[in-house]
Amino acid sequence: MAGGKKVTSKPAASAASKVLKDGRTGKNSKTAAGSALSQREKSKKSK
Repeated sequence: MAGGKKVTSKPAASAASKVLKDGRTGKNSKTAAGSALSQREKSKKSK
């Protein structure tokens, strides 16, 4: 996938968000979740 943009799916981003909010998860899990969320496309919500 040369030059392709990696984007995290909505279900994966939702799961990653839950990991970050859970106080029982470890540092490595939170690092992976944060990485996944950073690859999520910005929402196109209008004001």
